[in-house]
Amino acid sequence: MTSASSEVSLFLGIREYREVNEEIKDLVAAGTLRIRLDEVYGQRYIGCALPRGVELSVYGTPGNDMAAYMDGASIEVFGNGQDQIANTMNEGTIVVHGHSGDAVGYAMRGGEVFVRDYVGWRVGIHMKQYREKCPVIVIGGDAGAFLGEYMAGGVIILMGTPGRYLGSGMHGGVMYLKGGVEDSALAIGLVQKACDEEDDALLISYIERYNEYFGTEHSYTPGDFTKVVPASSRPYANMYVSA
Repeated sequence: MTSASSEVSLFLGIREYREVNEEIKDLVAAGTLRIRLDEVYGQRYIGCALPRGVELSVYGTPGNDMAAYMDGASIEVFGNGQDQIANTMNEGTIVVHGHSGDAVGYAMRGGEVFVRDYVGWRVGIHMKQYREKCPVIVIGGDAGAFLGEYMAGGVIILMGTPGRYLGSGMHGGVMYLKGGVEDSALAIGLVQKACDEEDDALLISYIERYNEYFGTEHSYTPGDFTKVVPASSRPYANMYVSA
């Protein structure tokens, strides 16, 4: 049996994704907790459902649905990510030293994702939370259209500029936007508010961690961010119920 404290390295190259993921699963079952993946060229589903204590270091570009249903593991990507990172993730931490594609955090229900650069469309779509489970996505660059679409819970922190259709269908959770946006850019049913002391403490904590992960020097001054939230707990009730 491999020692849990040692790191095992796998060379992916053109290997088929099913073979790779089966090998990762077998290594974890045998007690290996630290795995390095080199020459990653779009293999899908890396890190799916991995439990707490497992650490993956990914060198290259992992394919779609990395960390889907992940349950506590940590993944650090030294490269860019593709679509649906953290799809329905339950717990864990993902750090991407580059940019990521569309639908990061799709239906994510716990854990944290840090993306150094920009992200694509529909990031945070259908994010949700329940009691102590509160998913968080931190984005260092810009975001494409439909950020926070149908968001039901959780936190999105955006240091860059959001695209069009911000928060379409959002009915829970909070988005923090550096510099804010014009009220006309918000979807119907959303409001923009100043951050309070609790918001400031949360933002400081996550920006400090972002700096630690990526070696950056982003500072935080109260007033840098505004928060976007639903105007009520049922912002679209009048669309479905007669007055």
